[in-house]
Amino acid sequence: MDAGAPTPGGGPQSTADLTTFVQNLLTQMQSRFQQMSDSIITRIDEMGDRVDDLERSVGELIAQADDEGATNAATNAEGGDAVAAKR
Repeated sequence: MDAGAPTPGGGPQSTADLTTFVQNLLTQMQSRFQQMSDSIITRIDEMGDRVDDLERSVGELIAQADDEGATNAATNAEGGDAVAAKR
């Protein structure tokens, strides 16, 4: 087979062509993997931000519940004193 003759299937015809083809393929693959990696990292960062927001909201709800519980306890204590004074 002649080095310049086309190969079946229209593939690379020489070692240099094959090398160039493989290098281009690897470059494309590397680019795609980099894009996927960047996308995954972005999504992880966004998820981290959402988790931080959720933690902050839960903390605020707990603080609010504690404040309401303290207010209710104080109201009940005052109400109990008023009932005892009426007796």
